[in-house]
Amino acid sequence: MSVLNPARSTALGPHYKWVVLSNTTIGVLLATLNATSLIIALPVIFRGIHLDPLQSSNFPFLLWIMMGYMLVSAAVVVTVGRIGDIFGRVKMYNLGFAWFTVGAILLSCVWSTGSTGALELVGFRMFQAIGGALLMANSAAIITDAFPSEQLGFALGMNMVAAILGSFLGIVAGGLLSEIGWRWVFLANVPIGIFGTVWAYMKLKEIGIRIKARIDWLGNLSFAAGLAMVLTGVTYGIKPYGHSLTGWADPFVLEMIGGGLALLVAFAIVETKVPDPMFRLSLFRIRAFTAGNAAGFLGGVGRGGLQFMLMIWFQGIWLPQHGYSFADTPLWAGIYMIPFMIGFVVSGPLAGKLSDRYGARPFATGGMLVSGAMYVVMMTFPANFSYLPFAAVMFVSGIGGGLFAAPNTASIMNSVPARHRGAASGMRVTFAQVGLPLSMGLFFTLLVFGLNDKVPAAMFHGLVTHGVPAADALKLSHLPPLGYIFAAFLGLNPLKSLLGPAVLSHLAPGQAAVITGRAFFPQLIGPSFKSALVLILSFAAVMSVIAAIASALRGEKYVHVDEESIAQKARLHHGHSRGARSDGSTTQTPLGPLGGAPSGPKVPATRK
Repeated sequence: MSVLNPARSTALGPHYKWVVLSNTTIGVLLATLNATSLIIALPVIFRGIHLDPLQSSNFPFLLWIMMGYMLVSAAVVVTVGRIGDIFGRVKMYNLGFAWFTVGAILLSCVWSTGSTGALELVGFRMFQAIGGALLMANSAAIITDAFPSEQLGFALGMNMVAAILGSFLGIVAGGLLSEIGWRWVFLANVPIGIFGTVWAYMKLKEIGIRIKARIDWLGNLSFAAGLAMVLTGVTYGIKPYGHSLTGWADPFVLEMIGGGLALLVAFAIVETKVPDPMFRLSLFRIRAFTAGNAAGFLGGVGRGGLQFMLMIWFQGIWLPQHGYSFADTPLWAGIYMIPFMIGFVVSGPLAGKLSDRYGARPFATGGMLVSGAMYVVMMTFPANFSYLPFAAVMFVSGIGGGLFAAPNTASIMNSVPARHRGAASGMRVTFAQVGLPLSMGLFFTLLVFGLNDKVPAAMFHGLVTHGVPAADALKLSHLPPLGYIFAAFLGLNPLKSLLGPAVLSHLAPGQAAVITGRAFFPQLIGPSFKSALVLILSFAAVMSVIAAIASALRGEKYVHVDEESIAQKARLHHGHSRGARSDGSTTQTPLGPLGGAPSGPKVPATRK
């Protein structure tokens, strides 16, 4: 394996880094806007393709439309990061922008209805995920290439603020665009994607270290397949199996998780044997890299599924009792959660900038502790809480997230050799993304069992009291809780959807109005939901504390500096490439064990 340093005839100048930041910020904005607008528009999308997502046979479509993008992205993001190290990070990033935009066009052109239309949506969404992975894996690496280490935290902080703003704009856009037509939810991304793609191809330059190496096909396949199998198994663990409330006893789930873990073990063995591994496991010897990724993973497990729990809390319990129809709750849940986003926006860039000077450890560690403390405070609120104190808690929780995100990412990216930034960024994204499905699998399991403990008896009694025949009430009360949870999450009136017109039409109008009203269902599940939520919040708080411990173990500020990284930064201002010949070709330098040149003068990594 050898390294190629792209030669440049002219200096890019000190302003190039801002071009990089602005373009990658648009990329992040596009990806997060797309994700949240899809969640808000799901009810309209399913109506548009004439499919009832609450039917047991259709529930897998709902899971895959929600989770398929993330599963594919997590499985391939390290691979595409490594490909960026070999063929050029800017080249792969630009391809990702174009790929993502084509995916949005395909999603808007789904031509079928029913299960076939759902399969097309899932397939095109997974296709789009590859573009998203190309963007996510290479954007942080490109920013790291362009910014000096003393400004990297601030740059990544601004980039992550765009992600939070994209999430909010996606909520509003999804709510408004779905009123026009569900295809506009995807079409609205196309102009942004085209603009970002053209701008990226015109302005971004290949300044990073490129590795001349062969693609590790066996390592790539074993990692992608193993991770995809594990995440698929965890996702299907949410789905009821037979008479069980969840799917953890389903042989398919056990086989997918077991087989996936076996492939990941095989991946680790393969990476120690091949000459050009997909990911150099020796990078985990770098303390800041390992501690930062561990903290990101543990924090993701703690907070990932909790966001869904809070949305269900708002949509299924709090908002209906405060005058909002179930159909309006997805949009308003996002709006009422704005304090979290504001807290992140306030603290993110500031924490990133301060971490450039003082290191990531105090800010990332403090951010996790703040988040954990707020989870504990949330336990004290009743199911039907007073909003202003709860908004203050969400705001402080957002501050904790902002304190952690940018410093932790900058610490990880600063710690690795320049030639491995793409793969390292991909691994960072993988650790962060894997936390979400694991968190959702655990949190939904806790919620389902918590609700099933008391809700069936209360539901049966309440329905019979209001005129529902005992046989129908018994059948509905024994349905798995996941049915009415997702009904509320999709903005559907849970009991109206599950009882159906066949039962409701035989009830007295007043009785039917009470059952399908805004108070009956929230008051029915509220106490049991809160009891289950205490367990969930307790787990999230514990995971945040463990993440804080991992963060604290990263040590003082660490920046990996070697001859290649110095030469790469110099090209930004001086327009020449170390190792470039007069004819414009490049020299090739053999790689050492972690990417450092094995001979010649050494420039040690720095600690501050």
